[in-house]
Amino acid sequence: MKEQIKRYFGRYVEFTDTEMNGIYSELEVRDFQKKEFLLKENTVCKYNYFIVKGVVRSYYIDEKGNEKITQFAIDNWWVTNMESFLKEIPSTQYLQALEETTVLYLSKEALEKLYSKYPKLERLFRIITENMLIANLRKSDIFLQMRSKERYINFAKTFPDFMQRVPQYMIASYLEITPEYLSELRRNTK
Repeated sequence: MKEQIKRYFGRYVEFTDTEMNGIYSELEVRDFQKKEFLLKENTVCKYNYFIVKGVVRSYYIDEKGNEKITQFAIDNWWVTNMESFLKEIPSTQYLQALEETTVLYLSKEALEKLYSKYPKLERLFRIITENMLIANLRKSDIFLQMRSKERYINFAKTFPDFMQRVPQYMIASYLEITPEYLSELRRNTK
């Protein structure tokens, strides 16, 4: 796990072995079973999670009682409810493991402590946050500009791993289409 996160960090910012050892010493490890929650609605998100292996979804329940998936995260991705984590307010969303998932995680306090000790870490998380913002903007543009079929094709090409690891009805929820229409699209685009 230590080497995995070091490689991940190295994609954005170089850390010495001493710095990585100091950062790693603050990370905690946890395993989640399939369907187990990392976060539930109306609770404060206390951690920022790095997925070592596994799949996590973020979703909320709409006024009709339907699950609306807003994000998926897989190996080597960070996942949290940023607003709840930073502002320490109750979350409006759930984070749930979709398969057995191992994470490294940091509390806000540990992260702030590490920022003070290793300023490069703050730069790293700024870059990660910028990339997340860009991805959210890109998703917004795709959903505004593309029809359902184009969204599906774009998703399948951009995230082929998700197509194999995430149930189809959840992908349909994320793409804001019905599971039946997703099945039809899959049949007609092979």
